[in-house]
Amino acid sequence: MVARTVLDDADIARALRRIAHEVVESRRGDGRIVFLGIPTRGTALAERVHALVEAIEPGSSTVGSLDITLYRDDLGRTPTRAPAPTRIPPEGVDDAIVVLVDDVLYSGRTVRAALDALADHGRPRAVRLAVLVDRGHRELPIRADFVGKNLPSATSERVRVRLLDVDGVEEVTIEP
Repeated sequence: MVARTVLDDADIARALRRIAHEVVESRRGDGRIVFLGIPTRGTALAERVHALVEAIEPGSSTVGSLDITLYRDDLGRTPTRAPAPTRIPPEGVDDAIVVLVDDVLYSGRTVRAALDALADHGRPRAVRLAVLVDRGHRELPIRADFVGKNLPSATSERVRVRLLDVDGVEEVTIEP
């Protein structure tokens, strides 16, 4: 069976615009927003959403990345991973509304690791989660606040996000 495309470049752009508007609306003008992308594709998505939010409300947000490699609970079962850089904006995360950004929400374990990593960098006022795709099958009680697309899938399937700035192509596919 061949992979099927479920989101193309226009769909992804539309989903990110919707997420940006939802973030602005949820903020209600209260507090600064720090977008922290979870490498690799979450960082690229965080930068895009940040740019969209800045177009709506200039100066309201900053962007960075949060490496979670050493906080994962599956380090012993997965191939060696090279840590990606963590970039926290100069003003930090204390008292900010932090929006963690990732490409796919699946079991919730990546988000749990991100919360642990974030705690080492300060104490945000609130933490929100934005994902391009929520495919269900949670193993932990975690839910996204901002979702580009809910995409029910079988556990045997693989949801693959590919972004132009990372992979040279812009699409979300489901592979058997």
